Amino acid sequence: MTFATFHEAWAKQRIAPWFTWGTRIALALGFIPAGLTKLLGERFTVLGMDDPVGFFFEALYQTGWYWNFLGAMQLLAAALLLIPRTTTLGAIVYFPIIINIFSIVLAMHFKGTPYVVGLMILANLYLLVWDYKKLVKVFNILLRKNT
Repeated sequence: MTFATFHEAWAKQRIAPWFTWGTRIALALGFIPAGLTKLLGERFTVLGMDDPVGFFFEALYQTGWYWNFLGAMQLLAAALLLIPRTTTLGAIVYFPIIINIFSIVLAMHFKGTPYVVGLMILANLYLLVWDYKKLVKVFNILLRKNT
């Protein structure tokens, strides 16, 4: 069975669109609270500076506009995932953000968080695979322009 055949068979299942929308909503809900906190200029944690994680988040918070930018990008990704015409773009924007978060939680040795963020990456990959036909078209257009 080819990937295209598998994708087509899955897309024909009655539950597939519901599962896909549920995944989009869950991922968006994962970014909205954190994004709003950052965009509004609030601290993300109550951990003290003596904790490496608290120190890290305090350093990010102290950057000012960059902290707000991170929040704005999380909210943008969440919004794009929830608007039917922009769901593919939302999955594309979401991906580098969630990969960056995963890298941070691994590097900072967060307890338990790598599992949650890892599942978010898998969910994001699912959305990219769901829209693979659109992505192939975009990449084909981009490749033709560069040759």
